[in-house]
Amino acid sequence: MIHMTQPPQRYPAEPGLIWGFDLGDGAAHPIEYCDGEGEGFRWLHLSLAHQGTTGWLDRLDALPEDVRDMLLSPDSHQHALVDDGVVGCVLHDFERDFEQTEAARTGAQIGALRFALMPRLMITARLHPIRSADIVRHKLARSAGIEEPAEALELLIGTIAGGIAAVVRELGLDVQRIEDALLDGRDPPTARDLIGIRRRHARVHRMLDGLRAVFRRLEGDEDLPGAMIATVEKLSQRIQALGADSLGVQRQILQLREEIDIQVDQRTNQNLYILSIMTALLLPATFITGLFGMNTGGLPWAQSGHGTLLATMLALGTAGATYMFLRFMGFMRR
Repeated sequence: MIHMTQPPQRYPAEPGLIWGFDLGDGAAHPIEYCDGEGEGFRWLHLSLAHQGTTGWLDRLDALPEDVRDMLLSPDSHQHALVDDGVVGCVLHDFERDFEQTEAARTGAQIGALRFALMPRLMITARLHPIRSADIVRHKLARSAGIEEPAEALELLIGTIAGGIAAVVRELGLDVQRIEDALLDGRDPPTARDLIGIRRRHARVHRMLDGLRAVFRRLEGDEDLPGAMIATVEKLSQRIQALGADSLGVQRQILQLREEIDIQVDQRTNQNLYILSIMTALLLPATFITGLFGMNTGGLPWAQSGHGTLLATMLALGTAGATYMFLRFMGFMRR
């Protein structure tokens, strides 16, 4: 039973209570009013933008002061605490933009989801719409109910981890598509093509780093309820595996960037090579034309009717001799 410091009052479901479910009798029953009463386990999802949320949390005796402050704090960095058997966390997840497609939301803004987990109540709260909260709502509506807090924690964290895993897979596929284009050679990618992928991956990797830190904190907390230890350890292992997948994508991005840089360097060297050969071939011809362009006496063929033709043939001959010399010395070999 959840006790309030004042007689139970009913608060409207919108927008303070975004959604809620009574989950303790083997089925999920939607809650329309947040009155503090209920039989069995409950899940309430609150909007921190609603003024009534603060007052309702202040009147909830079962909620320790430190956890209440964490739910209402403007600080959004990921962290966890355990106070009097209540687990409180701030986690990062993608914000939901209802006007975008699912593929476009993989690059959405990252927001904070806060929760307080009590023996018979899970409270989640957010300032902006969070993608995982909507997914949890649909899962709860189809579930057979929740009996233990560990089940609620596993559902929430599993949903967040599943969303991150989908983004990591999408990033991996994007890297593979760029790699295929690089190997195909018809439309080779540039380093600029990797910027968007690298930016998205950096954001996801920071999310995972914070999530790992949160669960390391929970695993090492002596106040963590014993019934939740096994679930926290299992979720921690899943997050570690997801972090390894993210590092794998990061290595692919770095290797692909190195390959692109190598190809760019090869093209640059090839262009410089061609330019150097052209310069070497034209240097004798340039010398000949410069010599015959001097306005001095005694120039050969100055009085000949075929002087220009003979000078041109001499310039071409010196260029050809230079070409043969470069081939003999090995400079023309690729």
